[in-house]
Amino acid sequence: MEQRRLETADGRVVAPHVEVATGMWRRFMGLMFRTDLPAGHGLALTPCNSIHMFFMRIPLDVVFLDREGVAVHIYDGIRPWRVSRIVRGAHTAVELPAGTLRRAGVEKGAHLRLT
Repeated sequence: MEQRRLETADGRVVAPHVEVATGMWRRFMGLMFRTDLPAGHGLALTPCNSIHMFFMRIPLDVVFLDREGVAVHIYDGIRPWRVSRIVRGAHTAVELPAGTLRRAGVEKGAHLRLT
């Protein structure tokens, strides 16, 4: 699985170990059934404009990015068994351990990149 680093436009690292899921099955499975997601790790689903938290065991932060890497919507600590709304303009969803985005100071409108 391809792995990248999520960072802000000014080079601050948000998560150094982000797996990229591009295939339909891998995007569908996402992080289901995992019992934890270590700090600094995440999963980028692309293309993706909504997520489900079915069969999840841990809360997540999720940032939806448009094609230019602009954060168009953020979920802080979305809990298991929830569904996000469809996010207009989103191309990628990056799932991270709960609290990651707040600690990194990432807000809607931030420019992020997967390098």
